[in-house]
Amino acid sequence: MLSVLRVHLPSDIPIVGCELSPYVLIRHPDKTVSTEDVPESAPVEGCFLRYKWYRIQSDKKVAICSVHPSEQATLQCLGCVKAKIPVAKSYHCTPKCFSDAWQHHRVLHERAASAVNENGNEEEDIYGRFNNTTSGINNNNNSNTSVQPVVNGTTPLYPAAVTQRNGGETWFEVGRSKTYTPTADDIGHVLKFECVVVDSETKTPVGQPNTILTSRVIPAPSPSPRRLISVTNADVAGHLDSSSGTFTVLSYNVLCDSYATSDLYGYCPSWALSWPYRRQNLLREIVGYLADIVCLQEVQSDHFEEFFAPELDKHGYQALFKRRTTEVYNGSNQTIDGCATFFRRDRFSHVKKYEVEFNKAAQSLTDALVPNAQKKTALNRLVKDNVALIVVLEAKFSNQGVDNLGKRQLVCVANTHVNVQHDLKDVKLWQVHTLLKGLEKIAASADIPMLVCGDFNSVPGSAPHALLAIGKVDPMHPDLAVDPLGILRPATKLTHTLPLVSAYSSFARIGYEQQKKRVDPNTNEPLFTNCTRDFIGTLDYIFYSV
Repeated sequence: MLSVLRVHLPSDIPIVGCELSPYVLIRHPDKTVSTEDVPESAPVEGCFLRYKWYRIQSDKKVAICSVHPSEQATLQCLGCVKAKIPVAKSYHCTPKCFSDAWQHHRVLHERAASAVNENGNEEEDIYGRFNNTTSGINNNNNSNTSVQPVVNGTTPLYPAAVTQRNGGETWFEVGRSKTYTPTADDIGHVLKFECVVVDSETKTPVGQPNTILTSRVIPAPSPSPRRLISVTNADVAGHLDSSSGTFTVLSYNVLCDSYATSDLYGYCPSWALSWPYRRQNLLREIVGYLADIVCLQEVQSDHFEEFFAPELDKHGYQALFKRRTTEVYNGSNQTIDGCATFFRRDRFSHVKKYEVEFNKAAQSLTDALVPNAQKKTALNRLVKDNVALIVVLEAKFSNQGVDNLGKRQLVCVANTHVNVQHDLKDVKLWQVHTLLKGLEKIAASADIPMLVCGDFNSVPGSAPHALLAIGKVDPMHPDLAVDPLGILRPATKLTHTLPLVSAYSSFARIGYEQQKKRVDPNTNEPLFTNCTRDFIGTLDYIFYSV
């Protein structure tokens, strides 16, 4: 008969607005094992799976730590209470938590003392840390509990019900589908997921239900606001060919989910690394920029098909994708990442697509230059599965002059992710040079303006950055000292003829004081585009032809 072997949640800390999708492993009557759902509409040998979600509410008052929202508070700052600071900001889980947060916390007191608006309208601007829709104290007496109709997945609306009571706890049923998205009403409460095999005829459970408890639901942190500097074409010398009109471009390494692990990012809480949490923030930010062209790197294959492509389609974007090759990668094809380029259908149409596989270029290079005895060693060094996606687009808008009437308005957009390994300086430079030589051929064949976007894993001043920015590499550049295969010699071949300009450095010439604070005066590139515990620096660029 049908049975449930295991129930598991990818993250044990649920977040408001982030869908919970349990992993349910089942055994079929024929002894096969799968994670496929068995709904009531398609029973297996007279049985199906029924799911329920409960909110467990205690009769005791529960306060949540303002710094660590997954923890219950054990102390309260009376200074906050006297200053009429929102009560949710006054709670801390431990004395150490309060001590560590004191520098920031003291600012709250100072701002409260000088706040002009006393009716609370500015509280979120002054104190905002989380999107709280509760007071910060979860009073779970039945008389204070709001019982609302709920929606779960595709399940129709139905009234919530108090289904069980155990001692000082009340279990409210909040969902009847496999997935559940926590709401503000759930903040501070534990959720319980229940899965049970049910007889199709009698509608009664067969055997004991499988259950799992979550940690307390926490509010979703508010992302820090972006303070963008608006720049017009008139501000930037040599901006992209104005005959193609004005448009905006975004390049973003979104961090593949398979790399977002606690091993690599141990300083991040597990819930912040979870894909359900990150994907909603990524989508909000990407869509919020209203870019005409979007270049994303480290897009996981299944996330492209199931999330990015359909979600951005709703916002008017057409999608193109190039998955990394698999000579080195040994995981599932569904989890391998790649480069994804999106463009607004009302602004551009797709003309042509080129795919660059650096592995193939490595094979050609070794066949031509490397002796047979060294080919295996050379390929082991050069074959890294990196790719580039090149798309030629035609603009549907124009501000053409009389002389250009009837001329097609084309633009070539390259999107790449260069090898990450720090010690392979020769491989990085070779990949960038290979891409640029390919773009040269496209530009020469059709006189098309160029956009070169991506994560180049190269800091300003490195050889790959020099090649992109000034079209050549100084023969004495220290990066050229790393060339065990001799693929970079002679250095005079490391050139290209594309008149590329870094978008960041061209903006830095404008002279805005606020912009100058964000750039390196020596390179005119940003101080950082990548910020982790172990590295802060610039790796990502947008170059355009002038």
